[in-house]
Amino acid sequence: MKLLNFGSMNIDYVYKVEHFVRKGETISSEYLNVFSGGKGLNQSIALARAGEEVYHAGAIGNEGEFLLEVLKRAGVDTGCITVLGEVQTGHAIIQNDSEGDNCIILFGGANQRISKEQVERVLSGFCAGDFVVLQNEISELGYIISRAHEIGMTIVLNPSPMDHKVLELPLNLVNYFLVNEVEAASLAETSGESDEEVLVKLAVKFPDAKIVMTLGEKGSLYWEGQQIYRQEAVRAEAVDTTAAGDTYTGYFISGIMRDDKIEDVLHRASVASAIAVTRPGAASSIPERKEVEEIVKNKREGR
Repeated sequence: MKLLNFGSMNIDYVYKVEHFVRKGETISSEYLNVFSGGKGLNQSIALARAGEEVYHAGAIGNEGEFLLEVLKRAGVDTGCITVLGEVQTGHAIIQNDSEGDNCIILFGGANQRISKEQVERVLSGFCAGDFVVLQNEISELGYIISRAHEIGMTIVLNPSPMDHKVLELPLNLVNYFLVNEVEAASLAETSGESDEEVLVKLAVKFPDAKIVMTLGEKGSLYWEGQQIYRQEAVRAEAVDTTAAGDTYTGYFISGIMRDDKIEDVLHRASVASAIAVTRPGAASSIPERKEVEEIVKNKREGR
């Protein structure tokens, strides 16, 4: 069983601010940090640090070649990445406020130059039973889903950033959805209901899919076709929440691929995510499996 992440790669420009800039306002930042990022890259690194062998596919511009080294150092296979000389690498402008929250402006760049030819070239190396992980930051997403389904791959979709185009994708082919509260409500086309009610509506809409719904400080929910599992949040003092969801995603998928008990999968993913928010940056904040397992062990022993 092989694991492919067909996803975005960005250069993240992170500005530390007292509060998010408002309309017509000019503010100063305490500092600027430049990190590797993109939901795809972050999730590939999370998967690798969770102990999985992962192949990353995507596209960058010439100035983004350092991202290849970041992935390689994490143990990710970069052989499916295309370097496009005529376009810029995708990038993000991130404001990180005094509470540790963030807001993000994305520029797609090379992430939006994925072609059907590249998709065919990449997927030719995978077969039925392999996993493919996707996010909503690259072009030809619908084509990838359709072709991966035809091959017989298990499709995992994190539809972030959520927009109206997601609803036009062949979502009935997705095997696992990983969504937050806002994304879940948008997919279920509902509002003003409890988390469990939204999850049930989403399950009715996509009866063949398993669904993870992350709830921030309220933890997470999981639907696997018969019942809802709830995982309480692991408390941590947040410094930067940028890669929290991507860390959760990586560790969740790792647990599913290892066929671990779902309660253990959800708990381990929550611990990993809690560690990530205590550190600045995106990819740089994602913990190694050894660190996560040590905390899981200590919690079991009551330490």
